[in-house]
Amino acid sequence: MKLQELKEKSIDELNTLINDTKKQLFDLRLQKSLQKLENTAQIRQLKTVIAQAKTLIKEKSEVK
Repeated sequence: MKLQELKEKSIDELNTLINDTKKQLFDLRLQKSLQKLENTAQIRQLKTVIAQAKTLIKEKSEVK
């Protein structure tokens, strides 16, 4: 997901995105432990999305 797309979302939408992404991350880690994950770069990408969303939440809450 592009950073510009994340900036357009509200804090509630970002929190929902974080929760959904964490669930996906858990599933990928499970697949990795079972040696069924083909693209391990997905884990890093999801971690980046979570970090960006958390940063935007912090920035938006400081503005108010």
